Amino acid sequence: MSKPDEASRAARVRELNDAFRKAPRSLGKLCLTRSTAALPLGAQLAILHRVMTFDAFTEENDPYQEHKFGAFEYKDEKILWRIDYYDLACEYGSDDPSDPTQTTRVMTIMLARED
Repeated sequence: MSKPDEASRAARVRELNDAFRKAPRSLGKLCLTRSTAALPLGAQLAILHRVMTFDAFTEENDPYQEHKFGAFEYKDEKILWRIDYYDLACEYGSDDPSDPTQTTRVMTIMLARED
């Protein structure tokens, strides 16, 4: 794959990931780990809002420029989120995350101490 193809693929994946992160229930699957789901509803909603509006991407946390991972502090907890790419049946990894017709995005939100 040539450099322009890699750049355009990364740009398309980034666009799809940003759209999914901003509206996770409509464009893929959202998972909260057990500890995250055990937080009070208000905390869960605040964390989800922070994920949906996250824009602190850096070379360190986004080396492929796909916007598929983020981390932030919420109260006394470090929160991590990540987007994984699966086939439509969620059995295997997606062959092409830039193609939404063959990819299901799954975002997991977790407390860093669970990692």
